[in-house]
Amino acid sequence: MSEASNGPIDPTNEPRPMRLREALRQARIEAADRTGVVVDLRDAEVARLEILNEALDPLFREIPDQIDLFDRGISQGETPRLWLDVVAHVAMGRDKRQYRFVQDTRNGRIVIAESHDVGAIVQAVTDYVARRMVERERAFSPPREAVAAPIAEPPKRRRGRGLWLFLLGFLLGALTLFGAALYAALQQA
Repeated sequence: MSEASNGPIDPTNEPRPMRLREALRQARIEAADRTGVVVDLRDAEVARLEILNEALDPLFREIPDQIDLFDRGISQGETPRLWLDVVAHVAMGRDKRQYRFVQDTRNGRIVIAESHDVGAIVQAVTDYVARRMVERERAFSPPREAVAAPIAEPPKRRRGRGLWLFLLGFLLGALTLFGAALYAALQQA
């Protein structure tokens, strides 16, 4: 019976090559296992980022409503991230247990803090938020030099000077053309 379903028995007892259908089935099972593991890891990352997000709630409640620098939220992409603003976010490190607080700058991405401890990352985010708020205050306040020193008036230009320079250039050009025409006439005569 088994000979009919599996084919003839190989007398040399060598393992026969796996059929393509069986290989595809096995590859699909392996891919599903890997996908399940990846999904579990991603869910664990998101859960850790949600814990950090909840720990940051008291900090973000203290920020006045008129300051709209920060837009906190968890992105569910290939790499889950807790975004604090447009340029800074927290992602999980390679071991998926370490928080990694990074900021994108003109010169590339810099790591502000890395830690397994939620409290250390909360402190780093608190310092970052304070620095960003001070930068905002400085950007919206007038410079001290401008407030202290009176605004100097630009020097007044004399209007006639430009006209005289134009007329002098026109006269010199006309004399040069007249001299060139006279020279050419004398050469032909």
